[in-house]
Amino acid sequence: MLEIHTILVPVDFSDHSQRALDEAIGLAKNFGAELHLLHCYQIHPTAIAPYGIVVPETFEHDIRMAALQRLSEWHEKASAQGVRVQEHITAHFPSDEIAAMAEKLGVDLIVMGTRGLTGFKHVLLGSVAERTIRIAPCPVLTVKHSEAS
Repeated sequence: MLEIHTILVPVDFSDHSQRALDEAIGLAKNFGAELHLLHCYQIHPTAIAPYGIVVPETFEHDIRMAALQRLSEWHEKASAQGVRVQEHITAHFPSDEIAAMAEKLGVDLIVMGTRGLTGFKHVLLGSVAERTIRIAPCPVLTVKHSEAS
């Protein structure tokens, strides 16, 4: 049987991530595991380069600080339920960083939300969850947000 001591929960602050966090909190409480919240914020300077726009030097700092504030709120939610929690933040590509962080921390399980894109949107956008499943060094539990929940 799989022993779960460490759970990585990638969050993007969406309802899907909230549902995944709720599931991860329940698992952490049942197994006495520690949660590691990971937020990957992305800044695409190449997207604005052709327009000659100069991004203020504080732009990335401001985004990082806002993300840290939100992550802290999610940390508090889990912590208030008696779960040990650590926070991690990065500007790297999500699926790659999720797998790298799981490897670095020796994570036993990744719990993450999925948007459940289908058809053309899925082909066009792909899925961070799908890519993570392919490259993760441990099992990945995907949680689909339900409108009824």
